[in-house]
Amino acid sequence: MCAASAGVALTFAFSVGGSAAEMGLASWYGKPFHGQTAASGEAYDAEAFTAAHRTLPFGTSVRVRRVDRGDSVVVRINDRGPYSQNRIIDVSEAAARRLGMTAPGVVKVAVEVMADATPDRDALREAVPHTEFVVQAGSFRNPDNARRMRLALANTYGTARIIVRPKAPGLLCVVVGDGLKEDEAEALAARIRAARKGNAGAYVIRLDLASVQSTD
Repeated sequence: MCAASAGVALTFAFSVGGSAAEMGLASWYGKPFHGQTAASGEAYDAEAFTAAHRTLPFGTSVRVRRVDRGDSVVVRINDRGPYSQNRIIDVSEAAARRLGMTAPGVVKVAVEVMADATPDRDALREAVPHTEFVVQAGSFRNPDNARRMRLALANTYGTARIIVRPKAPGLLCVVVGDGLKEDEAEALAARIRAARKGNAGAYVIRLDLASVQSTD
């Protein structure tokens, strides 16, 4: 998270697809948070166009426009924040670069909810057939630790495997589930967190099957 800046957010009513927008200060969060679990349950990806907002539903798409010079970017809400009271949105590092705000850190923006802002998740899954939702239960550098967790989870939940994700080189990720819809994966993650203290941080991720490497 970048350093705080003086200022008071000015807020207006949201509109969908055009006119009035929420206006105030935006900040950004970057690589130190990469891979941490967002409030939506997915992992924060500094290179994805996402953002944190206090109240908008997860999955909502918004256009963030820099007031002083007009640069804009469309981001998807997948986290909660900002926790600084004088800001209205935290954008990812990729979005901050698009807005030219990595150096100043905090800029004044207008945030507008897009028309059809919340996508149909089943339709999205059908449109991207080479992706699936799974539960990431843990990640390890030691292969023996990864294998032990995979076996323990497979004995209880049926399907568990070890993969290497392109955005997490050097880590062996233990994932559970096969061919799940997002709500099914979220329910499984909740079951794992409740049943296993060692997997209290289990969360749902979307896998691009063409880009992951299975190790077992």
